Amino acid sequence: MAAAAAGPGPGSGPGDSPEGPEAEAPERRRKAHGMLKLYYGLSEGESAGRPAGSDPLDPTDLNGAHFDPEVYLDKLRRECPLAQLMDSETDMVRQIRALDSDMQTLVYENYNKFISATDTIRKMKNDFRKMEDEMDRLATNMAVITDFSARISATLQDRHERITKLAGVHALLRKLQFLFELPSCLTKCVELGAYGQAVRYQGRARAVLQQYQHLPSFRAIQDDCQVITARLAQQLRQRFREGGSGAPEQAECVELLLALGEPAEELCDEFLANARGRLEAELRSLEAELGPSPPAPDVLEFTDHGGSGFVGGLCQVASAYQELFAAQGPAGAEKLTAFAQELGGRYFALVERRLAQEQGSGDNSLLVRALDRFHRRLRAPGALLAAAGLAEAATEIVERVARERLGHHLQGLRAAFLACLTDVRQALAAPRLAGKEGPGLAELLANVASSILSHIKASLAAVHLFTAKEVSFSNKPYFRGEFCSQGVREGLIVGFIRSMCQTAQSFCDSPGEKGGATPPALLLLLSRLCLDYETATISYILTLTDEQFLVQDQSPVTPVSTLCAEARETARRLLTHYVKVQGLVISQMLRKSVETRDWLSTLEPRNVRAVMKRVVEDTTAIDVQVGLLYEEGVRKAQSSDSSKRTFSVYSSSRQQGRYAPSYTPSAPMDTNLLSNIQKLFSERIDVFSPVEFNKVSVLTGIIKISLKTLLECVRLRTFGRFGLQQVQVDCHFLQLYLWRFVADEELVHLLLDEVVASAALRCPDPVPMEPSVVEVICERG
Repeated sequence: MAAAAAGPGPGSGPGDSPEGPEAEAPERRRKAHGMLKLYYGLSEGESAGRPAGSDPLDPTDLNGAHFDPEVYLDKLRRECPLAQLMDSETDMVRQIRALDSDMQTLVYENYNKFISATDTIRKMKNDFRKMEDEMDRLATNMAVITDFSARISATLQDRHERITKLAGVHALLRKLQFLFELPSCLTKCVELGAYGQAVRYQGRARAVLQQYQHLPSFRAIQDDCQVITARLAQQLRQRFREGGSGAPEQAECVELLLALGEPAEELCDEFLANARGRLEAELRSLEAELGPSPPAPDVLEFTDHGGSGFVGGLCQVASAYQELFAAQGPAGAEKLTAFAQELGGRYFALVERRLAQEQGSGDNSLLVRALDRFHRRLRAPGALLAAAGLAEAATEIVERVARERLGHHLQGLRAAFLACLTDVRQALAAPRLAGKEGPGLAELLANVASSILSHIKASLAAVHLFTAKEVSFSNKPYFRGEFCSQGVREGLIVGFIRSMCQTAQSFCDSPGEKGGATPPALLLLLSRLCLDYETATISYILTLTDEQFLVQDQSPVTPVSTLCAEARETARRLLTHYVKVQGLVISQMLRKSVETRDWLSTLEPRNVRAVMKRVVEDTTAIDVQVGLLYEEGVRKAQSSDSSKRTFSVYSSSRQQGRYAPSYTPSAPMDTNLLSNIQKLFSERIDVFSPVEFNKVSVLTGIIKISLKTLLECVRLRTFGRFGLQQVQVDCHFLQLYLWRFVADEELVHLLLDEVVASAALRCPDPVPMEPSVVEVICERG
């Protein structure tokens, strides 16, 4: 304000207005106010304490830019009472103090910044003054330099043209010197063996000598160079034909010969011929390793040798050939393809011979590693020679080996199953031979099941190596699809389960040969094993297989239900055959006991025959044996007098009423008619009915076969009085013990009734024994 009151200063121009500084002062304050708001993050339309919707031009707005204190006071005096005026004053004093405090705090907090900014501004003023002086001096110096440069260029213009001409003459003279010295340089390079340098010299001079060959001097140089070049080409051909060096040296010789203008087709044939010799030497070395005299290395060493020797050499030959003879076109490519197919086929034959020697090996890890390296090595030649199909042929070999290993493991599982059966046979026979107790059937069954399952898991782990992620061929479609579904699941696991069922069924197919020599306990064990497979093991094995081998193939596979049905049918056939075999054993004893006895002249019975005791003992042993593997089963409700019931004319009043008239003189009724009437009202007995998977059903089947045999044998004999009584005693003894083994005791009663009735029919003098006497004899026996 002081500056404004002082008027225009001495430096003011004639056109300056006296109000200029006063007009500029509010503008500077607004700029400073705007910069502070920008620094503290305030928006242009905001200010502390002003409502968001207020008018910025309101003169009564304390926080506005157009605040007028007089208008504000007049408004307060007009609108507010005294109490509100006092409150407004108090509030305004409080705000002034708060603003003063905030101002002091702001100054204290930014004091160092203000000081630093002041110093920086002071230094900038001094530095800018120095910089202006230096820029002035620089401009002056640049003007002087430009003037000097122009004068120098004008002075040296003529000399520059002369120097350029002299430089051109010098370069021409150097070229001429090179041409005149070329024969001696070529001779020296040939003598030192620097064939590449000699060919480069010849290539640089060939076009010039060809262009100026009409000049005598250049013609002489060209003739000398041609003689030297011919000698150089002869030496290169000699070195190339010797073939003592490797493929890179051979390729260098061919490249130099091509640069010298030798015919490419001839060099192409010679190159392949020399390469054939080296690669055939590698093949002979591999074939020697397969010979019988030296110990053959393991398959991994063999594939390493073949990969580093033959496959590496083939890659070098193919790469060099394509680089050297690319101009040959399709004809040259066909030659290389035929060359690679011929030698590659011989190499594959040697590899397959070596892999065939690993068929008997049980360890897949070394074989898979060898196949992995074999497949990896053939990637490079497969990419270079796509038309030769080397990579595809290598993949086919790997797939064939994988199929052979699956077959090998399938045979191993079959052999393991047969070995388990042999062990079971020996375990079943050993106690009888040594006269001591052996392992029980339950223990043998557990051993066989665990052994087979462990072999299956080992085979799965072995073939799973073919699908490991780190194996190069595991991502091929065959190993992601067909190998898992048709190879492992169907070929190995399903194939073994079906083979196991077929092997078990073979014991039922030839009863005269294999079945007759098969221990009944083995039939029982196999039936339980197949039943266990049907209930749980098949589902577990196939689930394990599907989890380990994620099938990405849509080929149809055998459902679990189908396999379970086959295993259940096998178990049913084995158990039915077991019933027939055991029933045949007991039937043979009963048949011989009936056929070898003279029933007409037999003595009055005093005890039970020994064969009947043996039948009861064997039946009890079978009951114990079957009970080790199968559950009890369901029986019908038993009557309270099952163990006291006797048969036909000697038992209860019902039976006496049925048969007594037939055997007393006062009853002349025809016994044949009575028997036929009885059969009409009796229940038909199916001797060979289906056997269920429980102990009661098995024993019922055996007892039905045995008693039916006894019945048929009795029908073929003629009995005396005492013979009939002996049959009564034997049947009552059997009834005392056999009823507890069957599902329905009435079945035993009916069959034994028929036996006694048939004996009575075959007796000329049918006088039965008193029931009390029969019971005494049986209790004593």
